[in-house]
Amino acid sequence: MKVLIDTNVILDVLCKREEFLEDSLKVWKYCEVDQITGYVSALSIPNIVYILRKELDPEKTKEIIDKLFLIFRIADLKSDDLKKAANMKVADYEDAVQMACASRLKADFIITRNIRDFKESRVPAIKPSELLERI
Repeated sequence: MKVLIDTNVILDVLCKREEFLEDSLKVWKYCEVDQITGYVSALSIPNIVYILRKELDPEKTKEIIDKLFLIFRIADLKSDDLKKAANMKVADYEDAVQMACASRLKADFIITRNIRDFKESRVPAIKPSELLERI
């Protein structure tokens, strides 16, 4: 199974968001042991660092990025992804980029907690808990 992991699921683990931590951490573990092929959009990496910027020094930033590269495959952005996203009738351009990237990868699912933001996606969006039920 091939999935694109949305930024919020990554942040659930990095920020130890208690309400979402257990399911998101399990998704990470499945990706780590290659039971799921987990992709993270290249767009997510600078967004994660930006969100965590007040808590990170350069060494911690490198540590987090290295960890993400060990656990997930990074889906490079293509110019076509950006063009397709701009043509989508989606309020959030970042979400549209995630959708375009997931579509290009032929991902089975986008893993996110914000299902409603991905209702226009060709790739179905499901919550981490739903993915765990399908494994």
